[in-house]
Amino acid sequence: MVRPLKPHEIAIDVSIAVVFALIGVILGGINSGGVALGGMAAALAVRRLSPALALGFVWVTALIQVFAHIGPDVSNLVILVVLYATASYGRPFIKWSGLVSSFAGAFVMTAYFWWPLGNVDDFPFSLSNIFLRIPPFVFSFFLASAVFALSWTLGLLARMWRTSRLTNQARVLAERARIDAQQSVIVEQERNRIARDMHDVVAHSLAVVIAQADGARYARETDPSAVDAALETIAATARDALGDVRILLGQLRHSQMDAPQPVLADLDRLYDQLRSSGLALLVQTFGTPVKLPGGVQLAVYRIVQEALTNALRHGAAQENTVVNFHWQDQALRVDISNPIPIDTGDGAARDDGAARDDDSTVAGHGLAGMTERAVLVGGSLDAGAQGNNFLVTVTIPVSGIEVSV
Repeated sequence: MVRPLKPHEIAIDVSIAVVFALIGVILGGINSGGVALGGMAAALAVRRLSPALALGFVWVTALIQVFAHIGPDVSNLVILVVLYATASYGRPFIKWSGLVSSFAGAFVMTAYFWWPLGNVDDFPFSLSNIFLRIPPFVFSFFLASAVFALSWTLGLLARMWRTSRLTNQARVLAERARIDAQQSVIVEQERNRIARDMHDVVAHSLAVVIAQADGARYARETDPSAVDAALETIAATARDALGDVRILLGQLRHSQMDAPQPVLADLDRLYDQLRSSGLALLVQTFGTPVKLPGGVQLAVYRIVQEALTNALRHGAAQENTVVNFHWQDQALRVDISNPIPIDTGDGAARDDGAARDDDSTVAGHGLAGMTERAVLVGGSLDAGAQGNNFLVTVTIPVSGIEVSV
């Protein structure tokens, strides 16, 4: 029955009612019926706080005026304000009660004007008098009903406008929340991409450094000059890795920063690093190469880098690892095959070749990372042992490429 209002709203409504009552007293409201003025002022004060109570005040006061033969005055305009409030602020039952009471009040008011209570002589008992008074009675009733119903309708329109405004505000807030959530997803995807790149850079560089260091240690007695070459390769690989890591860290700090990414043309430098680390590598190209988008080139580069790094770390590095690029009309297929070391029983060789990935249990890294990179550019990746070799096959479409974001 009572609506929650802020203190300043209650203060405003009470102040309006007090001013209204003072104006009524100045205009002679006490002489013409102080009860009517007081009841209407009370209804005006609580119209927003409790529309039901305000509706009761106005109609009880109006009935007192009728039975006490107190003529209507300016204070009765509060009825219109209260009907507006019932439609605008009242609960469903009070809202529709306001509409019904507007017609009932119009009927009582019209009857009061045409057949005043207490004046028996004025009541028409002849059929001719009744028929003469019916048309103006009906006209007055419809006129009063229209005025009351119009006030109620304006309140209903105000209620609908407020509801629409709140709905629009909620929709705007929901849209902002959706945009924020989408932005968070984009940021998370970018961080995952950077994490994959970081893994690829660090894993590849460390594999090269370890291979070079082990090779230099074994060749130190027989070929001292090989130590210098190995150290030069280690230094160059570390510098490149440090530069790549700095770029990736810069992307983490400034997501809007565009950093250069490796492309297919950079594979030759990758091959040289791996060969200098002791990996026997054979690269072959079949078909006519076509230009691929930068994102697709990056995906192919990272997949080849990860597969060859695994071959260096876990495969038989002394035997040829073969990389075949098959350029077809609709797709690029890359096969990376490396021999699986034969287990001699001393535990020195792995029995799963490049399939072994110490980081493969980490989501988004290792073989799972390669698969995800292929899928993101619309392709697919298969990896597994085939006889004495471990084969990684990635297929990327070269026409109508749609890169997922």
